[in-house]
Amino acid sequence: MSNSKESVPPASTPDRESGCEAPAILERLAAEAGIRFMGDCPWDIQVHDAAVYQRVLSQGSVGFGEAYMDGLWDAPALDQLFTRLLRSDIDEKLVGWARIKLFGELLRQRLFNLQTRGRAFQVGEQHYDIGNDVFRAMLDPTMSYSCGYWRGAKNLDQAQFHKLDLICRKLELRPGEQLLDIGCGWGGLARHAAEYYGVEVTGVTISREQQALARERCAGLPVKIELADYRELRGQFDKLVSVGMFEHVGPKNYTAYFDTAARLLKDDGLFLLHTIGIHATSSGVDPWIDRYIFRNGKLPSAHEISRVMDGRFTIEDWHNFGADYDRTLMAWWDNFEAAWPRLERKYGRRFYRMWKYYLLSCAGFFRSGQGQLWQLVLSKRERNRTYRSIR
Repeated sequence: MSNSKESVPPASTPDRESGCEAPAILERLAAEAGIRFMGDCPWDIQVHDAAVYQRVLSQGSVGFGEAYMDGLWDAPALDQLFTRLLRSDIDEKLVGWARIKLFGELLRQRLFNLQTRGRAFQVGEQHYDIGNDVFRAMLDPTMSYSCGYWRGAKNLDQAQFHKLDLICRKLELRPGEQLLDIGCGWGGLARHAAEYYGVEVTGVTISREQQALARERCAGLPVKIELADYRELRGQFDKLVSVGMFEHVGPKNYTAYFDTAARLLKDDGLFLLHTIGIHATSSGVDPWIDRYIFRNGKLPSAHEISRVMDGRFTIEDWHNFGADYDRTLMAWWDNFEAAWPRLERKYGRRFYRMWKYYLLSCAGFFRSGQGQLWQLVLSKRERNRTYRSIR
């Protein structure tokens, strides 16, 4: 994580000799976030081609991100740049065609179910199936592609082990129990739960690459990894867990998601939901993230979750450690950067800039306070045992 001093730079005009003078409206919006074009601070935007401005004004987030991918601008500390932009709520101050395009995205989210069964596998094919080599290089040995728990941890490996063990302890796992892992990724949690807690695990994923590697990593343990949409699942389980998957469900499917979970969970069981959240309800999603990283995703607000939970589950515990995601993302970036020389030939420079933009903009999202990370422990009313929260 960058430790550059974050004082607000004094107002000044861009370099007039560079040929990259910013339009007044963009100068003003940047200044409100403490950012300058062609400034000297690590979070300032260095413009290499004036086409950046038209892209931002006409395409908003997508134009800004694509211009970075194309090498038209840089910032020495992207994480700090996005922290400042998001703290100033820049997404609410867009003007002109960018605002119209954002409105169009809001309509798309409201009118269409972007997370139907037919679309469910799109994010797996686009994101998780890009290549296990990228994720092996970036992640810890457990292949945990979700926020680590940094309390008492000195590095990423410890933070992810702490997170997996925290989940198992919150679920009160006992030997011989049946655990369903909805969105099991590369099998890190399934392996941990089976190895350390003696449970039998059924994991489901929508990524063929994840399924193949998860099966390999869990070989010899009482773990089954299936390629399936959560709505197709049958049977009943002692405990349910879902880590980093709810972000792909979508508000139109929240009712079906929790009704499915209630059907699959035994009356005396527990369900742990681990999800990114957002500080305030939003009808849309960042268009750049939607196009290049997580297709058809949508971050829930606390209001959206609690509303659909009404009458379905009892909330036994709600734990927020969103600040830990900033640290996790910066650790992923360090790993990816160190591994890039052996990945470059396969993926190319534009992918590198896309991945850098993704990881560091997301770090800024959590550091700004817009992003949250929640773990909810849920039960049915039929459960007659007292639950005690664990940290």
